[in-house]
Amino acid sequence: MFQAEQPTGPREEQQRAVLSQLQALIAGERSAAANLANASALLHFFLRDINWVGFYLFDGRELVLGPFQGLPACIRIPLGKGVCGTSAERRETLRIEDVHAFPGHIACDAASNSEIVVPIVKDGELLGVLDIDSPLKSRFDEQDQAFLEHFVDVLKEGLVLPLSLV
Repeated sequence: MFQAEQPTGPREEQQRAVLSQLQALIAGERSAAANLANASALLHFFLRDINWVGFYLFDGRELVLGPFQGLPACIRIPLGKGVCGTSAERRETLRIEDVHAFPGHIACDAASNSEIVVPIVKDGELLGVLDIDSPLKSRFDEQDQAFLEHFVDVLKEGLVLPLSLV
């Protein structure tokens, strides 16, 4: 059973604790829907100053909304469009200090001002992206990026190909 306890101590220790919690949550579970839902809930609980965290999954043509925490969101995002679509197309993390200055930004929540998107690629196959929005400008730094990229590395070990949401 998951115990809702906010990690304390230095930031690095807190992040290690979250990664351990993620490993425990996904251990032995084959459902991508369950693992992604728990991963988004864990990040929503742990991260401060965010207003949306979740996943967009690649269906072979575009990104489709997956498990998330926050307000209702855009359902489909073409590759190369907005921060999520651009991150997926490039297969690289994008850390955007001011989303309003990003060409082609897709505004799902008017309160969002900064964003980080980490692509999920396993065995060379694009599975989707982890997307996190904040109402604060410049909310995400290099340490957040390294942590979230590690988070995705742990998470994708719990995602069995082909990706099944049941």
